[in-house]
Amino acid sequence: MFACNYKKLRLSFNKFYNMDDKTKPDYWQLCLLELKDGRHTAGAWDPSDNGKSGKFIRGQFDSIELAEVSKWHSMAYNLSKCLEDEEINWIDNEDEVEGQYNIQIENFKSFSDGDSPKNEQYCLVILNDGTLSAGRWDEDCERFDTWGRPTIGEDEVWAWSALSSDDFFAMEEEWENERKQEEQLNSNATADPELFKYGTDITEYYSKALEKLREKYPWATLTQMLKKTHWDIVPLHGKYVFGQVSEGYRGSKIVKEWTDGTTADEFIDFLCKYVKEPVKNSNPKTKFKYGYDIEIYLDKAYMKVKKDYHWLDKKMLKKYCRFDIQQIDGEWEFMRAWKNDKEYHVLEVSDADNFLENAEYACQEAAVNANPVVAEYKVPFGHIEIHGWNLERYEFLKMKTGDYKVTVQAGDRVTGGTRTFFIPPKCFEAKTYGEFLDRYLGIVSESFGLTKQDLLSNAELKKFLGYSDSSES
Repeated sequence: MFACNYKKLRLSFNKFYNMDDKTKPDYWQLCLLELKDGRHTAGAWDPSDNGKSGKFIRGQFDSIELAEVSKWHSMAYNLSKCLEDEEINWIDNEDEVEGQYNIQIENFKSFSDGDSPKNEQYCLVILNDGTLSAGRWDEDCERFDTWGRPTIGEDEVWAWSALSSDDFFAMEEEWENERKQEEQLNSNATADPELFKYGTDITEYYSKALEKLREKYPWATLTQMLKKTHWDIVPLHGKYVFGQVSEGYRGSKIVKEWTDGTTADEFIDFLCKYVKEPVKNSNPKTKFKYGYDIEIYLDKAYMKVKKDYHWLDKKMLKKYCRFDIQQIDGEWEFMRAWKNDKEYHVLEVSDADNFLENAEYACQEAAVNANPVVAEYKVPFGHIEIHGWNLERYEFLKMKTGDYKVTVQAGDRVTGGTRTFFIPPKCFEAKTYGEFLDRYLGIVSESFGLTKQDLLSNAELKKFLGYSDSSES
């Protein structure tokens, strides 16, 4: 690499332009900047309003407004020839004029010596090809976020020097100081004797709660209790607390502290209420009232759905998803795996009938997915608003078996949603189109945008659904 000793190197930027002058950087030109508060940074010029206004881009979602900048100096230099001289320790970028404003950048460091910027620190960078750049250091990715390219990696950098602190770096430093302070406080955390009279092992509190639960729910187990996000005993601000822990910024821990009481027994009572639902729903007599053979449940769901979805075949369900009953951590569970899943996942249900509802829905979806569309009719309509969304599509579709479904879509410029409804054969048992609509709107209500009158007057839809012009309305 370069023979120059970067540790002794100083770069002197000698010819600055005032931002108030007519001379402005070229579009997207990288510049060293002096801000009006005296700090130094860098950015690429992004003009607007024919150059009368604009901002300097430092990185992704990171910019400096024109009003904040006092002076600028181009960084369009290649220092390769200078850096090849081992005697060089000072480089003038433009001729130095006595009394003229200039900035010296020094204290360069190198990744090759194991030195890295602090996280979020904005730096001037000398690249391996001798050109200059600037960027904000991302400690997690070990790269600089820059103005004109996605990132700059360590292996592309010859040397770097930190520029002035800014809001991003100041916030990072504040967070780091708070993290260290919290770490120091927690290294000697104390425990309230009333709150932790059974010790600081959370297992003891769960065990005592389990004993109380079994008085009403004799089948209760620790596994059932742990189906809900578990509580732990952790240090927070120098004292132990009951809390739920989640991941925070850069691996930090966010603790949701329990504050509904001040004694150990109050927490145990709370724990009983907290886990009541999963324990209550784990009664094997109601959850598996038809036994532990999954085929019994699937047969029940299949036979019920088959009445309306007459083309349903059991093979269709297997292509859509798979169900099973397995023992997980000592607990029997209903399991489900979607068609592309390699593993089963626990399906949380309240009882056997709730599982059957899930299985029936899966059978319905599998049947509709396996029945290709052969014809479609898009209902014409004007502007219709549905709970703040605009109706975008209302479409009837005829499937290969002669059955019908309807798709309704609504949304706004930001978000939206689509619902598809199967129209069961009982709707078509109606002798008149009007009677059909009465039955149909019991499934797809008028709240989805179109009323009976809207549909009744549509002769094309009437014909599409198989009702003749001569049939009564």
